[in-house]
Amino acid sequence: MSIKKIFFVFSGLMIMAVAGGAALAANPDKCEPAEEFLILENQQYALCANATCITLNQVAYCGCDLLKGNSISLPFDFSDGEDVCTVNQDGRGNGYRVSTYSVPKRSVFPEGDYALYTCPGELNKDKYGGVAAASGSYAQCDGGLCFMSVKGRNFPGLDKLGKKELVCSCPITTNCEGSDANPEGHQIGGTYDGVNGCDPNACLKCDAARLTNAQCETSNPANFIGVQENVPVGSAAGTPAILSCLLLDGDVPRLNSCFCSCDEVNEDGSCAEWSVHDESPLDVHCGL
Repeated sequence: MSIKKIFFVFSGLMIMAVAGGAALAANPDKCEPAEEFLILENQQYALCANATCITLNQVAYCGCDLLKGNSISLPFDFSDGEDVCTVNQDGRGNGYRVSTYSVPKRSVFPEGDYALYTCPGELNKDKYGGVAAASGSYAQCDGGLCFMSVKGRNFPGLDKLGKKELVCSCPITTNCEGSDANPEGHQIGGTYDGVNGCDPNACLKCDAARLTNAQCETSNPANFIGVQENVPVGSAAGTPAILSCLLLDGDVPRLNSCFCSCDEVNEDGSCAEWSVHDESPLDVHCGL
């Protein structure tokens, strides 16, 4: 999903949130520009990088972590100087927070028990002898609105949330956008074992909520996703590295990293057999 398309999706969500809540506070929490993004400094936010989601009515609802510190997001500017920073501030007294991004501590090498999994695109599908690109859908959570009221409670399709977990609503990026949108695929979070490394089963999510060509040709392809569990949170390949470099001013820790390769395809084009390749530790070269 392009930055422009993400902007229009989340501008609508944020306008509804502000219109229905109290007036924005006069002194917003501190935010600093970083190229086309904003860094939200020392404030609460939701991190969904390793979240599990369920889809209901074309929206993914994801169980995310409530954190405090620095994070980064697209600005999502809309009327009269309001943006992701002012919306996140307004949520402090109105029962919601905004999903932004920071480097997941659980994905840091070597102690982390999660990793960044690359689901290949057309440009890199043959990196390890693969024969097909990933064709799954994923939840795109940057700027999603998250509900504080569900902390520590049950939510349909998700395990009971912890006291520092909340649910975020995220739009779905489908495989209907084609290979031009993500030529190097997309990246998702998955479990990582300190002894055995990458989890082959995590690669199955590279084809999660896959839509057929016929479904993609309809006016509303996402309508066919229906109710599905275990839809991953994801982003275009390379986006986590860009955000990490900007947020941490180039000082990005080494990360657990895995590459999924599709070694055999079914007649319908979906992947019949995935293999996983451990690329840990990943050194992110920022070039700032």
